[in-house]
Amino acid sequence: METPLTRNITLGKMPPDFAQYEKAGGYAALRKALRMAPGEVMAAVKEANLRGRGGAGFPTAQKWSFVPMGDDAPHPKYLICNADEMEPGTFKDRLLLEGDPHQLLEGMIVSAYAVQADVSYIFLRWAYKLAAQRLEQAIAEAYRQGYLGRNIAGSGYSLELHLHVSAGRYMCGEETALLNALEGKRANPRAKPPYPQVSGLWGKPTVVNNVETLCCVPHILNHGAAWFKNLSRSGDGGTKLYGVSGRVKKPGLWELPMGTTIREILEEHAGGMRDGYQLRGLLPGGASTDFMVADHLDVAMDFDSMQAAGSRLGTGTMIILDDKTCPVGMLHNLEHFFAQESCGWCTPCWSGLSWVEQILKGLEDGKGQVSDLERLQSHARLLGPGHTFCALAPGAAEPLQSGLKYFGDDFDRHIHEKRCPWK
Repeated sequence: METPLTRNITLGKMPPDFAQYEKAGGYAALRKALRMAPGEVMAAVKEANLRGRGGAGFPTAQKWSFVPMGDDAPHPKYLICNADEMEPGTFKDRLLLEGDPHQLLEGMIVSAYAVQADVSYIFLRWAYKLAAQRLEQAIAEAYRQGYLGRNIAGSGYSLELHLHVSAGRYMCGEETALLNALEGKRANPRAKPPYPQVSGLWGKPTVVNNVETLCCVPHILNHGAAWFKNLSRSGDGGTKLYGVSGRVKKPGLWELPMGTTIREILEEHAGGMRDGYQLRGLLPGGASTDFMVADHLDVAMDFDSMQAAGSRLGTGTMIILDDKTCPVGMLHNLEHFFAQESCGWCTPCWSGLSWVEQILKGLEDGKGQVSDLERLQSHARLLGPGHTFCALAPGAAEPLQSGLKYFGDDFDRHIHEKRCPWK
């Protein structure tokens, strides 16, 4: 099994510096891309069927294709790496940032070339201090070696790349809120259209891609679209970083073929549940995805299969709910986080999430009423897609609506016993 994204990463060891990365084949994809037309690079990524690894799964090359090209295209254009990884339970981008920063830089330069971007930013989560140190070192090395700056490798193409450390809010991960934050404004989402590819950072064409997405790009250029698609067990190309957290024997992160089943990830790689604990449910792709239960263990972890099963792949990093943890308490914890992280821009989000959080707290405190269940159902519907400016509230509604569906008996016990049965 090939693991291109993590091939240079050894836990406990320093990441490869420029010389080590280049000796291992690094920057070959960049040199190859610079001999191609930008449209050919884009076509190779399209043929590989690379879909965004940040959660939405939008086809990467299609996203790039909306950027104006040609002599009349506005400049400067921007390419931004979204490294503001704040999804609860998610730590996949951190591994790539700390373990192989030159891989990300190469992916960014190749991707920037494909859309003819002039300036690029890495928008980094404030808490990723070690990643910031290693990225700064890698960026400096790339500039010294002529792979960043003016006339990269004598190609005539130029790119400036900067590291920007986030202000530290979950909202900054939403791409238009990220753009506002990068401009020094409050991190509120923007109305769309216009979309960032046409009018993004400072009103100029901008592409925002996730860390893992960009890290896939050099390997597609080096080995071809057919190779990339063959890495996968599904129609979505490539490998995927899958993670598991919770009461399992070996919580962690693994690079596996896209489409690996939940059962294989949980039982073979994470070692199954700890002794004395049983699986009750799981959030497959971070906190903002619908719960799945034991009946879903054989579902493939890819974008289409997860959607067909009633959830989302999201970030591909599972959070496990065991049989000794209160589902209502877990939901209260999650909704408290989402309510706290709402930017306050639209009423359904700031008001609705606060209300949900208070109802769940009341249930945990033994003050719940039967009518609370109807209110929670109503909020789950009203916080859904189409009612808010961005995906924060719809994401918060996913564990709520599925928690009500799968753990209804637990809600009833809180109400009728006037207490949390797990306390």
